[in-house]
Amino acid sequence: MLFNSIDFAIFLPIVFILYWFLTKHNLKLQNFLIVLASYLFYGWWDWRFLSLILFSTIVDYFVGIKLNREQNQSKRKVLLWLSIGINLGFLAFFKYYNFFLDNFITAFSFFGNDINIDSLDIILPVGISFYTFQTLSYTIDIYRRKLKPTKDFIIFSAYVSFFPQLVAGPIERATHLLPQFYKKRTFNHSKAIDGLRQILWGLFKKIVIADNCAQFANQIFNNSSEMNGSTLVLGAVFFTFQIYGDFSGYSDIAIGTSRLFGFNLNQNFAFPYFSRDIAEFWRRWHISLSTWFRDYLYIPLGGSRGNTWSKIRNIFIIFTVSGFWHGANWTFIAWGLLNAIYFLPLFLTSNNRNNIEIVAKGKLLPNLKDFSNMLLTFSLTVLAWIFFRAENIHHALSYFATIFSPSLFKCPEIFPSGLFLLILFFMAIEWINRNKQYGLEKLNNKKLKLLDTLLLFIVFWSIVIWNSSKEVEFIYFQF
Repeated sequence: MLFNSIDFAIFLPIVFILYWFLTKHNLKLQNFLIVLASYLFYGWWDWRFLSLILFSTIVDYFVGIKLNREQNQSKRKVLLWLSIGINLGFLAFFKYYNFFLDNFITAFSFFGNDINIDSLDIILPVGISFYTFQTLSYTIDIYRRKLKPTKDFIIFSAYVSFFPQLVAGPIERATHLLPQFYKKRTFNHSKAIDGLRQILWGLFKKIVIADNCAQFANQIFNNSSEMNGSTLVLGAVFFTFQIYGDFSGYSDIAIGTSRLFGFNLNQNFAFPYFSRDIAEFWRRWHISLSTWFRDYLYIPLGGSRGNTWSKIRNIFIIFTVSGFWHGANWTFIAWGLLNAIYFLPLFLTSNNRNNIEIVAKGKLLPNLKDFSNMLLTFSLTVLAWIFFRAENIHHALSYFATIFSPSLFKCPEIFPSGLFLLILFFMAIEWINRNKQYGLEKLNNKKLKLLDTLLLFIVFWSIVIWNSSKEVEFIYFQF
C-alpha cells in the first residue's frame, strides 16, 4: 500500500477511528489492532510475503527469551548466530541470490569454464532490508544485555511490523520503540496536528519534488548516450533531489503517521544537502541506517581503535556494506566505495567531526566559507549519485565521460525552469527550518502566523496541482 495512494487515504482514517474510538481504553486491543493493520498494510502488495515477517517475528521472539535466560556464553552465541543466520539468510536469498550466481558464472567463464545454471525468478519482498535490520538489532541488544526481551508476542509483533515505518524505515531500535507499546497512549491534539503537517510535507517532497524530478532524471539517464555533458549534469542534479524528496518524504510521512497514533519515531533526515563535508552528510542522511551500521558493524570491527590500516579497512568495509545493502548491483558497491574515498581524508586528518552544529546557526545566511563547503559537498554527492542511478558500471563510466568532455560547456538540451523554481522554493523552506525536525514544522513566532498559514496553503495546493494521476512507488521499496 502506497502512502500516496487512494488506498492509504481510505485505510488511515479507518484505522485511526478504530484505534482512538473503539480501542482507546484497552492497550492490548490497541496493540492488536496495530498488528492487524500492519499485516493488512503489508499484505496489500503480496499476502504471500506475510509469512516471512511472521516467521522472522516468531524466531526472534523465542531467541530473545532464550538468550536472556541462557548463561552459557557458547550457547548464547549459537542462539545469536541462529537469529543472524535466518534473518540474513532470507535477505541474501531474495535480494542477492541471482547477483552472486551471475557473478559466479562470469568468474568461471573468464577462465574458460562455462557453467549453465539457471537464475531464479525471485520477487524481492518489499521492505525486507528494513525489518530484517530492525529484528536483528533486537536480538543483538539482548545478547549484549542492553535490553530485556518482551514476553508479549503481540507487542513484539507490533514492533516488528509497525506499518508506518515497516517498508522503508526509519529503522527503529527496540530500546526506543518497544517501550512505547507498553505505555498507555492518549490522544494528543497538538501532536496529531504536528503529525498531519509532517505528512503534508512528506507528500509535497514525494509528489511535487521527487516525482517531477524523476520525469526528467529518467529521461536523461535513459537516453544519456544522446545527451551532452551539461544535460547529464542536470540529470544527476534532478536525481539528487528525486532520491532525497522520495526517501526523506517517506520518512516524514512515516513519522507523522506514527504521531497520529501516539508514537515517536526518530528523525531519519536532518537536511543533509546543507552539509559542509561528507562526514556531516552521513550524519544527516538516512540516520537510522548509518547509526545501525556504526553500532552493529563498525564498532564491533574495532571502529576507530587500532592502527591506521585497521581504521582504513573498517571505513571501507562500512561504506561497501552500506552500498551493497542498497541493492545487488556493482553500481551500489561503487557508490559506497566512492563515499569511503570522500570520507577518508577527513577521518585521517581528524576533521570528520568539525561540523556538528547546524550551518549558520542563528543567522539568515551562511558565510562564504560555509557556502563554499556546502557547494563542494553537494557537488561530490551529485557525482556519487550517478553510480547509484546508473544501470551498470559501464553506464556510469560513460555518463562521467560525457560530463567531463567539451560538451559540458554546451547549453542543456532540457531545462524545465518551472521545476527549478519548485526546487528553490523547497530548499528555501528547508533552509529556514533547518534547526527543526522537518521543513514544514510550525513557526512558533505569533508574528509569523500569517506566513505559516500561507506556506500550508501553498504546499497543499502544490500537491493538488502537481499530483500525477499515476501512483509512483517510492524508490526505497526496491531496497
